[in-house]
Order: sequence, then C-alpha cells, then structure tokens
Amino acid sequence: MSVSATYPVTGMTCQHCVNAVSSEVGEVPGVTAVDVDLAAGSVTVTSEAPVDVAQLRAAVDEAGYVLVS
Repeated sequence: MSVSATYPVTGMTCQHCVNAVSSEVGEVPGVTAVDVDLAAGSVTVTSEAPVDVAQLRAAVDEAGYVLVS
C-alpha cells in the first residue's frame, strides 16, 4: 500500500527547478514517486509509508527551494 501527500513548494520558476526538486526528493528513503507541478507550485510524494516531513523539507532545501507545511 502506498501513501501520497502533496506539499506546496515556493521558489520554483522553470523546468530546471522541477528537475532539481524531483531529483532531491526522489533520494529520500521510502519515496517511490515524485510529481512536481510547476504551475501549482507543489510536489506530490508517493511512498511505501509516511515520510518524515523534515526529510522532505531538507531535500527541497538542498535543491534550493522551500517546502511550506
């Protein structure tokens, strides 16, 4: 059973932003899929079990953006 959650992300303006966030969030343990919606300014994370928001925030921060929760 997978779990999905969507989080707002600020600062994304282009496809490079989408790729950076997708790449970093995809490295978080347990994450099985990442869908970044540039127009909506959000990232939807699918995982095997609930993921620690602090880990997601750190991954988005590493990409250069801010996960708002």
